[in-house]
Amino acid sequence: GFVHFGSYIAKFGDISGGYHYVKLARSLLDKVGSRECAGEVICFGTQVVAYVEPVQAALEHHHEGYAAAMASGDIMQAATNTICYCANILLAGMNLHTTREKCAESENFMYERKMLIFMVQLQCIQRSVFKLIGTDEKPKNDSAEGENILATNNSVMTSHYFQKAYISFMFRLYDDSKHYTEKYLDCIVSTWANLLLLHAFHAFYIGLVSFWVARKSREEQSWYQRGNKSKLALKKWTESSQWSFENKWYLLEAEESFCNNDFDAAKSYYDKAISSAKDHKFVHEEALAYELAGYFYLELGDIDQCVEYFLHAHERYQEWGASGKCDSLFKFVEGFMRERAVQSLPIAHDDDDDCGLASSLHQTGRD
Repeated sequence: GFVHFGSYIAKFGDISGGYHYVKLARSLLDKVGSRECAGEVICFGTQVVAYVEPVQAALEHHHEGYAAAMASGDIMQAATNTICYCANILLAGMNLHTTREKCAESENFMYERKMLIFMVQLQCIQRSVFKLIGTDEKPKNDSAEGENILATNNSVMTSHYFQKAYISFMFRLYDDSKHYTEKYLDCIVSTWANLLLLHAFHAFYIGLVSFWVARKSREEQSWYQRGNKSKLALKKWTESSQWSFENKWYLLEAEESFCNNDFDAAKSYYDKAISSAKDHKFVHEEALAYELAGYFYLELGDIDQCVEYFLHAHERYQEWGASGKCDSLFKFVEGFMRERAVQSLPIAHDDDDDCGLASSLHQTGRD
C-alpha cells in the first residue's frame, strides 16, 4: 500500500513525499521479512526512486525486483521489472549493444512463458535499438498474434507510437515524427495512475518534437504550447534530481529559445545541455544536444560552428553504439556540404574544405 500511495502522490507532483513513502515501503519489506510482494514493491518503488537518485544506479534495483518476484513465483512482476528495466536503459543511455543483449534475454523469458503483451511491448523497444545500431535484425519472436495485440491493446499502442515518434525524431524524419507523436497523444488519454520514469522520457522527446514542429508547422501555437508544457515538467523534475533531468530541461529551453528567435539564449542553453549531459553520464543526450545545436547553427548560417558540433555529436553517438545514427548524420552533413560546395564554385578551395569536413565525420565513424 505504501509504495503505491507514494507512486500516486509522486505522479501528482509531490516527488519528495512519494519518495518518502517508497523508502518506508522498502524499510517495512525488510523488517517484516515477507518477500511475497517484494517484486511489486521494488518495481514501482524503483520508478519513483529514479526521480530522485541518479537514474543509471536506480534502474539496477529492477534486477533485485526480478529476483524477488521469481523467488516468490510472481511471474507477472518479474516481467514488469524486466520490461521497465529494458525500456528505461535505452532512454537512459546504456550502450546500445548491451541494451540489445538485455532485450533479447527478456524477449526469450516472455516468449517461453507466453507473456505476449509484455513481449510485443518489448519488441517495440528492440526495433528502436536495431535501427540506432544500424542492423536489419528483427525481433526473434514476431507473430501474427503480436500484430493483433499491437492493433487492439492501448498500452501496447502507446509504446509503439512513442517508439515510432522517438526513432523518427532521432533520424530527423519530420513528417513521421509529427504523425506518430499525434498518434501517441491520442493513446495517452488512459494512462497508468503510477508514476513511471517513462513519463519523464516521453515528456522530453515529445517536447523536442513539439518545438521542431512549431518551427515548421502552420499549427505553430498548439505545438509550441505542448513543447512548453514538457519543458515546465522537466524543469519541475529537475528540482528533485538535477542529475537525471537538468540536461533535458536545458535542451528544451534551447529549443524553445530557438523557436522564439532568442539566439543568444539558445546558444547558452545548448552549451549548458551539453555540459550537463556530459557531467551526468548521458552520452546519448550529449550527442543529441550537440546535434540539435548543429542544426541551430546551420540555420544561422554559421557553418564552421555547425560542423564542429556535428563532429562532436558523431563521436558521442559512436561511443553510444549508434552506428546507424552515425551513418544518417554523416549523409546529412555530406549532402549539405556538397550543396554548399556547388554554390561556392568556381572557388576550388571551398569545395576541398567542405568535402574534407564531411570526410572527417566519416573517419570518426571508422575510428
